Amino acid sequence: MSNLYLIRHGIAADRGTYQQDEQRPLTPEGDRKTRQVALTLKQLKIQFHCILSSPLVRARQTAEILQSTGLSLNHEILPALAPDGDIQQWLDWYGNHDKTREKDWALVGHQPDLGNWAEYLIWQKSADVLIVKKAGIIGIKIPKQGMIQGNSRLFWLTAPKFLLGLNEG
Repeated sequence: MSNLYLIRHGIAADRGTYQQDEQRPLTPEGDRKTRQVALTLKQLKIQFHCILSSPLVRARQTAEILQSTGLSLNHEILPALAPDGDIQQWLDWYGNHDKTREKDWALVGHQPDLGNWAEYLIWQKSADVLIVKKAGIIGIKIPKQGMIQGNSRLFWLTAPKFLLGLNEG
């Protein structure tokens, strides 16, 4: 099995402060908290084969922070992770990476999509019940073979405040 970490971008500039929503960056607080979460993941010895992110600025910045902390050497943009993205595009992408099926992955995106994707992978349907806070994480174990939607297991759902507390000690 592989571990899939669905990570929501950090705190971003308020809606309406930029002409295009896609351009909203992380705030200084969002940058700081995301770095603390990344450092905690590093302390927990989590390592990603690859970090895939939404093309939106705030998600790219979050992925770059994770990468700069040493959580992965690889970062790729995946348009399917943009708001209202199609999970089938990620499933197709993942299906083409059979040789890395036992690796851990990080997907950096947006809510409600990440929560809905997690539900689809676990229950094969979305019920809008799983919520990922900004810089929060859902961890899912996905099977090595066969269909992963409906056959994956939730192993971690945490708000960033719990990860921040671990890193402050």
